[in-house]
Amino acid sequence: MTFEKTPAGSRGKSMPGVNSPVSKWINQMMVRRGRSSGRQMGMDVLVLHTTGAKTGQPRQTLLGYIPDGDNAWLITASFGGNAKNPAWYHNLAAHPDQAEIEIRDRKVKVTASQLTGQEREAAWQRFVATNSRYGGYPAKTDRVIPVIRLTATG
Repeated sequence: MTFEKTPAGSRGKSMPGVNSPVSKWINQMMVRRGRSSGRQMGMDVLVLHTTGAKTGQPRQTLLGYIPDGDNAWLITASFGGNAKNPAWYHNLAAHPDQAEIEIRDRKVKVTASQLTGQEREAAWQRFVATNSRYGGYPAKTDRVIPVIRLTATG
C-alpha cells in the first residue's frame, strides 16, 4: 500500500502558535510524560519519531494509537479538526520508511501506509469508539482525516 497524501481542507479548527517556543516546550513535556506512563488524555499513546520533510531533522510527537494486531498500530492525523494536516503527517508522507515508535520502553522501526476507502472508515470508527473526542473532528473540517497504519519492520 502506498502513502496517498491527503490535501488540506478549506476550513477547520485554528491552532494558533503551533510552532511557537511555548508549544514546542509543551510538546517536549507531553512526550516525556507519555513515554513514562503510556497513557494520556484517556488514550494509549506512543512517541512517533520522524524525519522532517523539509529540514531532514529528527522530530518526535506524542500520539494516541490503537493496536492493529501484534506488530501494527493505527494513528490518525486529526490535528483537532484543523484544516491542515499536522507536520508529522507530511514527514511520514515524505519518509514512510524512516519512522520509529516508542511505546513505553519498547522502540520499534516502522513503515507507514495510509488507509483508504472502507479500511480507513472502519479504522476511523475504532478511534471514535475508543475516544468520543474523535467523533467531533470531521464536523470541524472539510478535509478527509487520514488514518495511518504503522507496521513493524525487520
